[in-house]
Amino acid sequence: MKIAVIGAGHIGNTLGKKWSTAGYAVYYGVREPGNPKYSHLWESGEVYNIHRAIETAKVVLLSIPGDAVTEFVETCQDSLEGKLIIDATNNIRGGPMNNLELLYEKTQNTQLIRAFSTLGWENFENPVINGQQVDLFFCGHSGARAVAEKLISDIGLRPIYLGPLEKADLVDGLTRIWFELVFEQAHSRRLMLKMVEKD
Repeated sequence: MKIAVIGAGHIGNTLGKKWSTAGYAVYYGVREPGNPKYSHLWESGEVYNIHRAIETAKVVLLSIPGDAVTEFVETCQDSLEGKLIIDATNNIRGGPMNNLELLYEKTQNTQLIRAFSTLGWENFENPVINGQQVDLFFCGHSGARAVAEKLISDIGLRPIYLGPLEKADLVDGLTRIWFELVFEQAHSRRLMLKMVEKD
């Protein structure tokens, strides 16, 4: 499977490396692919301009700042048609945390997933804490659930599906809890929210 990772920050870089190791073809989409600051990305994938990365792949991970998604969609709207889009962005300056409504309104024939938004990148890099596998809560189109669960599992996380896109507020509520514990109460970024069931 070919995956376009849009954004080269900690989230995109970490997930891209993990997927590359798992055997996926990873294409990083950045504004200036020739810039030496992106040279480290060549270890785990190809570095293209954003349009080319999207056009090459079937799955698109959005790991850019949440307030940059509007401009991104306006610029890349046509290239996104027919893709499975994973929204890992967070609008931390107000409004909905996710960008699903914008993506739904502005793209055609896409499948949308809300995932990789509730935890820090450190938990993606090392998805085991105190001997327990980290859970990743997500939601989105049911037709894309199996692919999303495979992508999550191949990072080393345990996928927990909360339902269709209408459940995005639940996913984002977990993000807010994680933010509160880590940034306001100064807990470690190696903190997870775990679902435990009695047999």
